[in-house]
Amino acid sequence: MTGDGRSGLIEARRYGDAGPHVVLVHGGPGAAGHMAPIARRLAHRARVLEPFQRSSGGAPLTVRRHIEDLRALLDAERIDRAHVVGSSWGAMLALAFAADHPDRARSLVLIGCGTFDGRFRERFKAIVAERLGPDGQDRIDALARHEPDPDTRLTKTVALLTRPYSHDLLSEDLENVRVDARANRESWDDMLRLQVDGVYPQAFRRIDAPVLMLHGVKDPHPGPETRDGLLPFLPQLEYVELPECGHFPWLERAAQETFYARLEAWLRGADR
Repeated sequence: MTGDGRSGLIEARRYGDAGPHVVLVHGGPGAAGHMAPIARRLAHRARVLEPFQRSSGGAPLTVRRHIEDLRALLDAERIDRAHVVGSSWGAMLALAFAADHPDRARSLVLIGCGTFDGRFRERFKAIVAERLGPDGQDRIDALARHEPDPDTRLTKTVALLTRPYSHDLLSEDLENVRVDARANRESWDDMLRLQVDGVYPQAFRRIDAPVLMLHGVKDPHPGPETRDGLLPFLPQLEYVELPECGHFPWLERAAQETFYARLEAWLRGADR
């Protein structure tokens, strides 16, 4: 683990000691640790950095703060350029990072990328609600009424949403090291503000690195619509759908090996 409060750097886990640099950007926001299985898988062929995004406390968290935390960590690790692999919110943050620092991204991989369009967020919410059904929604509503601790409430909500987000999981253990509800709210609110203000996805025109989008067909996040919304700003984007796969392809029974094969082949090709 690198990074501590004294240095001002965010924490990170390191894996592997040879090969290209790969940085994993976790989702949530505020759900550190869930990309550990990918880090372990890639460690045989890459030097993998798994940052834990800044926790809440003090000034409200912003997309800019997260971007600069990643830049500072790469500087401290003496990594000039890296493949940046983001999941969900982390895919959105990876794009924002590469737009601000296009010289630092060798390539981008977007896994289950969130959308930059409010219309499609509403569709996502409708899909999740349908999969939850009345009983599942009642359980989430009960948490909102009866669980006073926001971090515990978010942790339990994530557990209830894991199955509606997925298809056929090998495990429902997301390996979250910590869940930070305040970080989730502050970071997401700022991302929404930047979209309303017209910053994203327009800023992604500055990205010249190759971009791969891996998206499960059963992911409630609308993959084709998100792809179509990004293509005017990222014409180099390559889109791959994974059948029988939800939001966490590395945990999906039918899609896990196809996902890893696609990811590893991409990293080999983009590193030439």
